[in-house]
Amino acid sequence: MKKVYAFENRCLGCGICEVYCKTAHSKSKDVIKANKNENVTSAIVIEEILQPKAISYFALQCRHCADAKCVKACISGAMYKDENGIVRNKEEKCVCCLSCLLVCPFGAVKKSKKGKTVSKCDLCIEVGEPQCVLHCPNDAIKVLDDKEAEALK
Repeated sequence: MKKVYAFENRCLGCGICEVYCKTAHSKSKDVIKANKNENVTSAIVIEEILQPKAISYFALQCRHCADAKCVKACISGAMYKDENGIVRNKEEKCVCCLSCLLVCPFGAVKKSKKGKTVSKCDLCIEVGEPQCVLHCPNDAIKVLDDKEAEALK
């Protein structure tokens, strides 16, 4: 299965991935309205890594783990793996117990700004392709399978 991989050696920390993630998951699908007026949670977050002589950045998002702890921890059945191996979340079933958030080893599950559900990367399945990848100016985020990712390291 292909998933999103982040390459910190290419990331500038610009946050464009966050902007387009919010836009893809907004009601308006308009970049200005989604990021200024709508209360949308980005499923990808830029993190800083403080190093002795520099600051590095990387994009943090759901890894769609083969053995997803979030799915096992979900008490309501809202978190599940679909037929393609993508870890999904049914918002209408989510009771926001935050068990998935607590067990995610990557910190990729967030409480949504709506407050009653969790938010995580769904690979922009409704849009067709991950918008963070499509709009990253430095190819710091790519959709790859495990072998392709290993070859790039």
